[in-house]
Amino acid sequence: MKLSDVWKIYQMGEVEFAALRGVDLEIRKGEFIVILGPSGSGKSTMMNLIGCLDVPSKGTVELNDHDISKMDESDLAQIRGQMIGFIFQQFNLIPTLNTIENVMLPLEFQESDAVYSKKRAETLLEVVGLSDKMNNLPSQLSGGQRQRVAIARALAVDPPVILADEPTGNLDSKTGSFILEFLSGLHQNEGKTIIIVTHDLEPVKYADRVIHIKDGMVEKIENKNEQAS
Repeated sequence: MKLSDVWKIYQMGEVEFAALRGVDLEIRKGEFIVILGPSGSGKSTMMNLIGCLDVPSKGTVELNDHDISKMDESDLAQIRGQMIGFIFQQFNLIPTLNTIENVMLPLEFQESDAVYSKKRAETLLEVVGLSDKMNNLPSQLSGGQRQRVAIARALAVDPPVILADEPTGNLDSKTGSFILEFLSGLHQNEGKTIIIVTHDLEPVKYADRVIHIKDGMVEKIENKNEQAS
């Protein structure tokens, strides 16, 4: 994944506001990346571009050799569905669907076989320790359990990239540590690219690189592997 001279400009009445300003960044396959910055730094805007939820005003965002700035919404939706698993701070579970139905949802969007989809969802819920909660609605789960459902859903189509927005923001420290350890395991054992967007320092210890964002620009890039060696 590569961002080249990326700008994101919003029109606010007669005033233009640049949320991102000339960002250059390459994320290599299999990396564990933390994008770190305070509120208003532009990190959420960057997450939307990396996740193909938005397109840049200027510059290019390349994912799997595709320039997303040239894609229409249907093409963006397709590449999102196949390439990226999302984990959100607010969980974003469908309140009227039970646990297993929420996990099956991405597979249904990809028109997967119903029998396979159910079996895949059951396997993932077992992996995250929620086999006994398959028929529960989100309202019947704790915050930590809901986040584990969200992780299972993110893994449903076995995407190469997991993009997490403040994944520990609504969790107690013990549950947050479990989530980060789980994501670290996906990175180390399955080679998945993990990208966490956060203002929290806790995920930094798991990262290969930390991208510090300030005022819409990359302030510095911290290579944790070089520090370790």
